[in-house]
Amino acid sequence: MAGATLAEKILARASGQPRVRPGQIVTCAVDLLMMHDSGGPRRVAQRLAQLGARVWDPEKVVVVSDHFVPATDLDGAEILALTRRWAREQGVRHYDGVGICHVVLQEHGHVQPGMFCVGGDSHSPSGGAAGAYMVGVGATEVTGVLVTGEIWIKVPQTLRIDCAGRLGAGVSAKDVMLHLCARLGMNNDAFVVEYAGEAVAALSMSERLVLCNMAAELGAETGLVAPDATTLAALSEAGRPFAGDAGAWRSDDDARFDARVVVDAAALPPQVAAPHSPAHSDSVECAPRGVRIDQAYIGACTGAKLSDLRMAAAVLAGRKVAAGTRLLIAPASTAMTAQAAAEGTLATLTEAGAILLPTGCGACAGMGAGMLAAGETCIASTARNFKGRMGSAEAQVWLGSPYTVAASAVKGRIADPREFLA
Repeated sequence: MAGATLAEKILARASGQPRVRPGQIVTCAVDLLMMHDSGGPRRVAQRLAQLGARVWDPEKVVVVSDHFVPATDLDGAEILALTRRWAREQGVRHYDGVGICHVVLQEHGHVQPGMFCVGGDSHSPSGGAAGAYMVGVGATEVTGVLVTGEIWIKVPQTLRIDCAGRLGAGVSAKDVMLHLCARLGMNNDAFVVEYAGEAVAALSMSERLVLCNMAAELGAETGLVAPDATTLAALSEAGRPFAGDAGAWRSDDDARFDARVVVDAAALPPQVAAPHSPAHSDSVECAPRGVRIDQAYIGACTGAKLSDLRMAAAVLAGRKVAAGTRLLIAPASTAMTAQAAAEGTLATLTEAGAILLPTGCGACAGMGAGMLAAGETCIASTARNFKGRMGSAEAQVWLGSPYTVAASAVKGRIADPREFLA
């Protein structure tokens, strides 16, 4: 009998079975549930009240306010107040509003190897960067998990993506994902994606988060990276060292993968996605040169972590944002903002002309500061560029890595970051 994949191992443990196979439907015990202010208490509080139910285990629930922070109108303020009040009333200790939920989970070490987690947000697969199985669901399923601590899952097939070689200068995990969106499309709903190979092993946890996060753009169930020394070091730094055997949470050498894809990471150039889909991606060298950029945005869970701010700073050092182009930067957490300030990264960005925004989902979700007007063109480090995603449905949104967004801000048009990093 063939060995088991990482996804199969996690689902077998969560469902209390010795072995699971693709297509099998299992009921899994949830190790952690994450909600945010937009899809959380304001959607589920009334349902729990109608059921006369409380949270099954407050210690396994994390609530993060990130969509409406800071409040820009009365409705937003009321949503934030409800979120705080509900968490307090339910005894949920793990509540904060100091960063974007997916980044906060990793930054605070909430997600650990081998865990089975559920998130009330479509980019919850980010948790796979820690070697956990984390799936995003809607408010109805979140309500069920809050009451029972369980959810059913159809065991997916595993798509193994091997990234050979090392990424070159000016190329990041975001470029890998844009390339995969174009190559594989966005309808891979039967699969969980497992990322491996030399390039993945060399990535930081922040960059692995991008790979797993954007499994959602591939349409996959979730994304996974097997835990290693990088994972363990990050969890220790977060103050939650992993007490188990990380080596147990990886696919067996003889595991059967339902599909395999090889990416030549060493040869991959920077990518950009044209409006209005991440699948409209190609090499930055193929992008039209005459497209003027009104706004460049470095933000969101995929694009404003400390490593992303450093990418942008590497391009912007000693340079200025082009006249007529605005560069907005919304760091992914307050801790990352503080560290970027302490090391001089923020100074580099603001001296180049970047405008610093509060931490939060903001313009990525079409909320708060940074939204686009009709006819405007933006290049963003976010994960999505669907029509109307960042404001007007008449706006044009391109996607790129923080390197590419920063280079485009300097040029005032879509640009190849490698010319600034030579």
